[in-house]
Amino acid sequence: MSSQDGLMYLSTVAHTRFAPVRHGFRYRVGYVLLDIDRLRTLDRQLRLFSWNRAGLFSFHDRDHGPRDGSALRPWIEQTLREQGVDMAGGRVRLLCLPRLLGFAFNPISLWFCDYPDGRPAAVLCEVRNTFGEYHNYLLPPAADGVFDWGATHYKPKCFHVSPFLATSGTYAFRLQPPGERVIFNIRENSGGQTLLAAGVAGHARALDDVGLLRLFLAMPLMTFRIFAMIHWQAVKLWWRGVPVHRKPPPPYRQTS
Repeated sequence: MSSQDGLMYLSTVAHTRFAPVRHGFRYRVGYVLLDIDRLRTLDRQLRLFSWNRAGLFSFHDRDHGPRDGSALRPWIEQTLREQGVDMAGGRVRLLCLPRLLGFAFNPISLWFCDYPDGRPAAVLCEVRNTFGEYHNYLLPPAADGVFDWGATHYKPKCFHVSPFLATSGTYAFRLQPPGERVIFNIRENSGGQTLLAAGVAGHARALDDVGLLRLFLAMPLMTFRIFAMIHWQAVKLWWRGVPVHRKPPPPYRQTS
């Protein structure tokens, strides 16, 4: 299996809340980095990974993008064009958690979008909350049209994620290009202070049947555990008296 088709990242997710109480946790996950134009190849060559059908691990188009099962490339290209970025048919790779035994929950997925010559064009951060809602934050290219990996990308927060944080403030995104390692960090700032820091760091492995079997044996309930852990951490915050914010309607626009 060529790394051009896909990679797997054995990763650690870390969250630290700084206010109004300090609270943190860490857990392990297995991300996959998929070339959205080579999903059929992965489906054909792997026994433990399926595309748009049942399997031990699987990827379903309806879990991302327009979430109607339609092809993802037209959607991502149109989404970027609406924000003034024309990637002209370049490569698109999606970093996400796969379905495990038919279940997936992706708090955040990253779309790495390149121009045909390989230069990075933009990164789309696809965010999901536990209420079944989604929103995308587009990190655009710099003034020269090329995405700047060394920059901190600031985006106003406009989507409700946690009932223990207001839908206001600013996100600060920092990313590195996916390769032998994947690293991205997000800080949520409001009123001149950092409220939350979250990050993912992982090392690449071949996306093959041996690696997928090892991932399953090491984390047999990975996606279920992530969903359960989010709610367990919420119980802990509630028990400690952290104020709860009412959930507002989702943003009118899917991408900001």
